[in-house]
Order: sequence, then structure tokens, then C-alpha cells
Amino acid sequence: MLLLRDSSKLLTLYKSLARSIPESLKVYGSVYHINHGNPFNLEVLVDSWPEYQTVVVRPQKQEMIDDNDLYINRYSIFSKEPQKLQDVLKNCGVINWKQMFQIEGCQESLGEGIRTAAFSKSARVEYLNLILYVTEDIMKLNATNESKPGSWREADHPDNVPNSEDLTWKFSRLNVSHSGLVNDFWELGQNERSLRYIQRCLQTLPAYCTLGPEGTPITWSVMDATSEIVMGYTLERYRNKGIMRQMMTHYVTYLRQENIPFYLSVRAKNEKSHRVVKRSGFSVASCAWHQWTCYPKK
Repeated sequence: MLLLRDSSKLLTLYKSLARSIPESLKVYGSVYHINHGNPFNLEVLVDSWPEYQTVVVRPQKQEMIDDNDLYINRYSIFSKEPQKLQDVLKNCGVINWKQMFQIEGCQESLGEGIRTAAFSKSARVEYLNLILYVTEDIMKLNATNESKPGSWREADHPDNVPNSEDLTWKFSRLNVSHSGLVNDFWELGQNERSLRYIQRCLQTLPAYCTLGPEGTPITWSVMDATSEIVMGYTLERYRNKGIMRQMMTHYVTYLRQENIPFYLSVRAKNEKSHRVVKRSGFSVASCAWHQWTCYPKK
């Protein structure tokens, strides 16, 4: 595998991946942030260049120091030849099989190669799939580097804009001081590793919230290193009021203005979230969201 470092090559790759959306979304969103300051210190590997078949995004070696940190030890993969993926994963030093890690992608066909490679390494695999949601304009994003790293914090946000339906609610940026709150209510969090991960997301990536009467967040969403909107939550006493939908409208408007790709995923049985997401302008993608969590042999 070849490591792509040159900024012009990374931009060329970004433009090329746009043609394979939604299947390429996990890698596409990761490459966007690499091209805009690379706040999570990711790197891109391709099997060949400029014609490639497989792209792997992974953290740089200095990031993967905790063998049990599934928030950091994450790989995003897109492949035009998923039937050959097992050879890439087994033989090219792409994966650190001594760690716990997750592989994410939007191609179910990646699974066979991942499982075969894991079996050869005596690793156990757990699989999860979610419903992938996108907006109709995801294909219209311009593959440019016009946005500057960190520019979202200085941009003209619709902060503190009163809700047209209820003047009690105000929309604002979610910042690092809210990390503990987000961690406490994230079903995949509530530990020290997740807190550090959330702090990093809020320090470097755009996140939004609705402020309640006391000026504290009552509903929020965060963006991760792959450009996925995650950790969405509304405090129980404020549910069924349309607040999340309205906040998402402001959040998505900003992301579109800044030409930042975005998408999200929902568990199949979470009917309430499906309704909110659809009312926010998202529709079900032609492919799903897939995750393979691998555990090394003990």
C-alpha cells in the first residue's frame, strides 16, 4: 500500500471519491478533514496511484498507542474490488492486528474480506449495521479546499437565533466545556476514553446545540472525524417538541454554507430518530452503514 501525503494527490482523491458516494462516504468524509487541518492525525493508504482500487484511512502510528481504545483505533475503507480486500488486510501491514479496532464503511461487501483476514489472524469479529441517511445535495458538494482549517469557529454561524416557533430556544455552537454533558448521555461513551474523544471532536470540528431557558444545552449533535453527525441527544423533559429537528436545520444549513460533507446513521428499530431525521431533510441512502469490531487473540 502507498501512503498519500501530497496535498494535490489528496485533493485529487477527494474529487474521485465523490463519484462513488454514498459507498465511499466514510473515506470521503475522512479525507475532507485531512485536507482541512487533519485534526485527528489520519493518513491515507491506496493500493496504487493514480488508478486505485482500495483506499484505507487510519490514524497515524503515534495516535494508536492504546491497544484498547476503540474511539481512536478506527479504520475507514472503500474498495472497488472488495473481493481482494482480504489480501490487503492480511499482507500489507495496513492493520495492527494486536489491537482492538473497528473498521467502518458503507459497503456490505467488505465484510467477507474482513472476516477472512481476521480468521487468519485468530481475531474475533463483531458486526453492526445501521441505516445510512444522506441529503440529496451530498453529490453537489464542490471538492475544493476553500475552507481553512478551524475556520468554522470564526465563521458566521446562526448562533443564538431565536426559534421561529418558540422564543425560549436558542441555537449555539457546542464547545469543549460541554464535553462532560455529551459524554454522560452518549450510550457509547460514559468513560474516560470517550470523554477524551468527545473533547477532541468539540475542539476541532463543528457541533451544534439548542440552549434551554437556563442557557445550557438541552439538545445537541456532534461531527466525528469521518464527517458523520453523531451523538445526537435531547434531554428527556424537552422531547417531542420538535427542538432537535429545528436545531438540525440550523446545523445542516451551516455545513452546507461551509461546503462540509455530512451524513448520519440510525439503528433500524429507532423509529423516533428515523422520523426526526427524515423531517430534517435526510433520506435513506442506497447502501447501509457497516462496522466490524475486531478483538485480537488473547
